[in-house]
Amino acid sequence: MNLPTPPTWFEQVDVRALLKDYPVDERFIDRHRAMSTDELFARQDADFRRCLARAWQIPFYQRLWGEAGIEPGDIGGLADISRLPVFGKAEIMASVERQPPLGDFHGWTPGEDGPGNLPLIVHTTSGTTGRPQPLVFGPRSREVQNMLLARIYRMQGLVPGDVVHSVYGHGLINGGHYVREAITHYTHALFLSAGTGVETRSARQVELMRDFRPAAIVGFADYIKKLADVATAAGIDPARDIAPRMISGHLGRESRETLSNAWGGAELFDWYGVGDTGAIAAEGPDHDGMYLMEDAQYVEVLDIDSARPVDSGQPGDMVVTCLYKTDLYPIIRFNTHDVTECLPGSSSLGLNLRRIAGFLGRSDNMVKIRGINIFPQALAPLLEQVDGFAGEFICIATRDASGRDELTVRIEVLSGRSQDASLERAFAELLRARLGVEVRPELCPPASLADQTEIERRQKPIRLIDRRFD
Repeated sequence: MNLPTPPTWFEQVDVRALLKDYPVDERFIDRHRAMSTDELFARQDADFRRCLARAWQIPFYQRLWGEAGIEPGDIGGLADISRLPVFGKAEIMASVERQPPLGDFHGWTPGEDGPGNLPLIVHTTSGTTGRPQPLVFGPRSREVQNMLLARIYRMQGLVPGDVVHSVYGHGLINGGHYVREAITHYTHALFLSAGTGVETRSARQVELMRDFRPAAIVGFADYIKKLADVATAAGIDPARDIAPRMISGHLGRESRETLSNAWGGAELFDWYGVGDTGAIAAEGPDHDGMYLMEDAQYVEVLDIDSARPVDSGQPGDMVVTCLYKTDLYPIIRFNTHDVTECLPGSSSLGLNLRRIAGFLGRSDNMVKIRGINIFPQALAPLLEQVDGFAGEFICIATRDASGRDELTVRIEVLSGRSQDASLERAFAELLRARLGVEVRPELCPPASLADQTEIERRQKPIRLIDRRFD
């Protein structure tokens, strides 16, 4: 029996039309210098209405919104978005439990006529904060996601012909794959998919860098910093023998000067996104916060406890609506649980886009110690203020028999200083002064925490071990 051949991935996507809607090159900058705030909102509103219509076709949203008392027609447009409930990983994983292995949140219906009968890409999250979550992508939304990231790299200075060395992981994790697609599909750069230290040994990675002389290194700052140390130990001078022009990745709040100097003064660029949503915001050539990709993402910053909007300059959870996801897995008010704040003032580039401060920590990985909220992932810039810090740390939360919570910060220090009482006091005093609560520093020799942080095996090192409920 001859069955009809369904359209291929590429037949589902009009790339020229998408590039017109989501430009990658200087047309992006030109458009957002000329477009008014009202024009931007009108575009966002029209796209949101299409996302809303698609979401109403999907059981997950029918259930989520129905339980909140929302019926079709109640939400007229983007101005009403705050009436819809937020959701996060917990709701997605409940959907997976309800209908394993992929859940019912995406609208994929293989073998059936309808909007969900599409080619499918399946990845997962890294599992940093629990069991890995499935991620699904259809052709249109995947390619737009790739275009947004390619736009970011181009805005930051990547040009055709550049060599890019990537330390993003592959396997089932989404990150490395879509970084590769973004660069190879839309930047004309040469991509080296080295991956993590497990996929390509660190010693081999620095040899590849020496041979290919990448213009850009992309990935997570923790591992990029480690590679500079590996190169030096191998007799390869990162500044002379590799000399990247730029480093683009997830820099956190750590000292930029330290990382840049390790690579010979490379220019650093931060960008932000999560597996579900793709790229959301990025630092531009003005290094003045991170520009939200507001033609594609509608971002709210909400109070961690009340879920109400916070004022500019105040921290809160980043809640994202993807305005381009109209094929599979519409994302409407997804709580990333990543904490940020919107920056006041206008863009020095003249863009009509809001800016955020970047990643300040995770609200679902926050530790409350005697009434004080502590974000372990945000401790690095504090620790770097003490001479002797060797770059790695991990927090251990415990609870004693009386119910009192304690936090120990294990800190790698320079060789020969792990028994230095004055150094321990310096860390203790700084942490107490900056956090507002006493925590206990524990000094450790260099490279001794690798098994606990898993820095060689993970894209995002572990920064918290919570033993309070063991």
